[in-house]
Amino acid sequence: MTSIRGVTLRRGTRADWDAARELAWKTFNEFDAVDYTPEGRQNFRKFLDDLTLLRLLGQGDYLLFVAILYGTTVGMLTLRDRVHISLLFVTGDCHRNGIGSALVELAAETVAAEYGGSFLTVNASHYAEPFYRKLGFVVTGSEQVQDGIRYTPMVLELE
Repeated sequence: MTSIRGVTLRRGTRADWDAARELAWKTFNEFDAVDYTPEGRQNFRKFLDDLTLLRLLGQGDYLLFVAILYGTTVGMLTLRDRVHISLLFVTGDCHRNGIGSALVELAAETVAAEYGGSFLTVNASHYAEPFYRKLGFVVTGSEQVQDGIRYTPMVLELE
């Protein structure tokens, strides 16, 4: 486990999923939803509610990392296919405190150490793209809209 300014960062479990999922939905609505079509917002919610994610998490095929502050989940990151950041959200009142960066760093360390991976990918929302650029991610394709979800594909080469 890693700590940053009173926040504990760790690998999440199935028991963490409901809080992480609700944090993602709340934060998505606060910062990202404005850039999505109604179809995109609906599809994002369906994705979060899909029980397949919970099953894959239980099998270890979908990785969850959480940031906990005083017993409350304030950040979450998920990895699919052991290299792709599927979800990354930090509560608005905790933005710009290093929590998102620390979650990406923890995921990168895990990918490199446990799976021998040399890169991370993400489909960055319009809101999050500057954050990912700051961490060293580079754009690998033009902005796309799929099922009403707007994103830019990016990659980070791990050292």
